[in-house]
Amino acid sequence: MARGRGEREDYEKNPGLLSLLQILSFLVVFVAGVVIGLATSAHINRHFGSQTEIYSFINHFSSNKPNKEENCTIVQGCEKVDCLSMETFLQPKNLTHGMSDDELFWRASMVPGKEDFPFERVPKVAFMFLSRGPLPMMPLWERFFQGHDKFFSIYLHVLPGYKLNVSSTSPFYGRQIPSQPVSWGTVTLVDAERRLLSNALLDFSNQRFVLLSESCIPVYNFPTVYKYLIGSNHSFVESYDDPGRYGRGRYSRKMLPEIELYQWRKGSQWFELSRTLAIYIVSETKYYTLFSRYCLPACYPDEHYMPTYFNMFHGSLNSNRTVTWVDWSLGGPHPATYAGDNITEDLVRSIRNNGALCQYNSEMTSICYLFARKLHQVHWSHCWIWPHQ
Repeated sequence: MARGRGEREDYEKNPGLLSLLQILSFLVVFVAGVVIGLATSAHINRHFGSQTEIYSFINHFSSNKPNKEENCTIVQGCEKVDCLSMETFLQPKNLTHGMSDDELFWRASMVPGKEDFPFERVPKVAFMFLSRGPLPMMPLWERFFQGHDKFFSIYLHVLPGYKLNVSSTSPFYGRQIPSQPVSWGTVTLVDAERRLLSNALLDFSNQRFVLLSESCIPVYNFPTVYKYLIGSNHSFVESYDDPGRYGRGRYSRKMLPEIELYQWRKGSQWFELSRTLAIYIVSETKYYTLFSRYCLPACYPDEHYMPTYFNMFHGSLNSNRTVTWVDWSLGGPHPATYAGDNITEDLVRSIRNNGALCQYNSEMTSICYLFARKLHQVHWSHCWIWPHQ
């Protein structure tokens, strides 16, 4: 208290000192204000400067967005279509996409959560041709497909670099899919089959999927084949237990414990699948990996992978038989081949009905084979192959 009163008395005796202190206080406040103002201004400039850069980047990015009228893929030759339209999503117009196998399998494995469809859906059969290149039976197949455009799709897997030369009016025009090299007896055959299935699954109208070779022909007309496949409650993958050296003898114990010997199955490569089983095959990786590692010559993955997998997990959805006829009566590693004069009306009639019965939707039927394989030089004029349409 005494010190405070003494200081006040000194100020009263020296008014000049008081004025000097007031001026100094003003200067201190002024300088502080200038410093604060400069700092605030710099912060504001930095903020709006960064925002300007962000907006500039966004505008640049937006200006580079592809117009929906531009090509849908980077692959040359892609059609100019609306990439976001429902029609393009459901039924891709261009098969020459740039997806890798992993990307393709992932895309094909997608399943809609809603059971009903928001569009009119006509179920189609996907005819998938696995060939080295030329299709000598193509004129016959073109005659088979004629007039039924809304009920089928075609997919071709040929050797990379091969271009199928067909007329733009042919149902085979523009139906080649991106392919990879294939070697007989190796897992690359299964890869090609999964590639065909995945491309066909991109079309939501495809309900059934049949694998064919360049030496296959239909032994019934299109309406009969279509009704048979679309109306079936089961897929057609041959699967049986062969106790011999060409069956269980190909089993590898390295597949334990995932696959045991009693689960091992064998069957024809030429299958027909429902959409449900097709999705299972392109989605599955665990058992495919086992077969790619341990099913090596003289084990052939294309004869064992699907028969074993479906037997283990989806047996109730499979008929355990094939709809593609082939003649193994001569024995050996390859079936008999028919060509020229050997292809007669009696041969086709015997394939259609050889006296045997098979099960179809829990009933017995005499129609067991829809296609025949290893037939060459069949001319389109052989109209007797099919009944009158």
